[in-house]
Amino acid sequence: MDDSVRPLRVPPHVAAYADQHNVSHLMQSMLSSLLVHQPEDPIRYLIRLLQTGSVGIPKVLVLAPPDVGAHLLAKELSAELRAVHVTTESLLDDQSEPSPTEELPTDHMVGQIHQRLNEIDCFSRGWVLEGFPQTRLQALRLQQVGVIPEHVVMLETPNDVTSARNQGDPLMGDAYLRTFVWPLNDSGAQRLKEGRSQPEGRSQPEGRSQPEGQGLVKQQRYRCEVPGLCAAYQHFLKVINADQPHADVYQQALAFIRTRHRSRTPRILLLGPPGSGKSHQAALLSQEYKMVDVCCDQLLRSVAAEGSAQGEEIQSYLDAESPVPDSLVLQVLEDRLSRVDCGCRGWILHGFPCDLQQARSLQEIHPPNRFHGVIRPALSSEVHKRLKVRPEDQSQCVTQQLKHYRTHTAALQCVYPQAAAIDADRDPHSVFELLESRLTRV
Repeated sequence: MDDSVRPLRVPPHVAAYADQHNVSHLMQSMLSSLLVHQPEDPIRYLIRLLQTGSVGIPKVLVLAPPDVGAHLLAKELSAELRAVHVTTESLLDDQSEPSPTEELPTDHMVGQIHQRLNEIDCFSRGWVLEGFPQTRLQALRLQQVGVIPEHVVMLETPNDVTSARNQGDPLMGDAYLRTFVWPLNDSGAQRLKEGRSQPEGRSQPEGRSQPEGQGLVKQQRYRCEVPGLCAAYQHFLKVINADQPHADVYQQALAFIRTRHRSRTPRILLLGPPGSGKSHQAALLSQEYKMVDVCCDQLLRSVAAEGSAQGEEIQSYLDAESPVPDSLVLQVLEDRLSRVDCGCRGWILHGFPCDLQQARSLQEIHPPNRFHGVIRPALSSEVHKRLKVRPEDQSQCVTQQLKHYRTHTAALQCVYPQAAAIDADRDPHSVFELLESRLTRV
């Protein structure tokens, strides 16, 4: 075969190194920064980026309807992360004649935010932005100038809960819900009580409170924009129910922010007894996430059908109905899993390994990074019916396969102790939802 058309192979240690050192995320962040800022000297800019440690800094956006507690949450997150707390109010304080945010042109606010986030403190420490964007168009405009957060926290509450939060601290600007959240210091609690007992018609300090009708209009306007905001930030969005103790909201937001979105090529191994639906689940995962579906039995048959020297050797074992030697199976698997499609899109392997030695051998050539055990199939005539896909699949053969699996289950669990167990004794689509939820947690 001509070298120019020979299938490209990616050595397995390259993928392992990239996963271990997060190389994909590093390269993606550096390339994104180059394209966004377009420095005159790219090399010097990248050196500065690496020296300041700006690749992993927090870039957080807090979205919420008015008076739900976004200011308090953003202030606490910025203090914990040692990041810069950026608000629209702080940006407007520098203007000679501050105006309400919604009355300012979008391009003006975007320019102000872009300029602020590129200052040295935000560049080196990271930032938590609150109060903007409020619409999908504003979000897209931010993305166009290069303001792209790593994490977006969106608070949601029912309308009646939002109304209960409308009375906040008139001095500090923090919104409190009397059921769950109350100022920790006596002075804040006293200010909240005084503000609540203020005679009707008495005005609140400018920018800290607003008439109920105006607040409801803002809330309704924001809720109309929620689907668009979710679509704009769908890949790094966490929606949190704010109708719960503030400490719980804070912990959920902080846990989400501390999870990094790493570009890790999935290498998934599906384990389970015969008839548990591994092939069906692998096909669903492949269709949904565009990963390569690698079924060991089908792979051996396809190689045997090619007519190569290796294929003829495999075919001789298939014709004799004898197991293909592990050394030959591992050669075929190493060749297939090293191809570019598996290296770029990831793969789902099922049908191998079946015992301890096979599992250890697989770890040496292509170690999986996610393991899922499909367990508890319906060990009945239904399983036998599912397994009889070929004339040679007689009941005696099926029983022997199940016995072999049960014999080696404990050994496989020792090799993959972190395997996520999935109950397969249910509807296939329910099994897929469970498998998918486990997959997206990693």
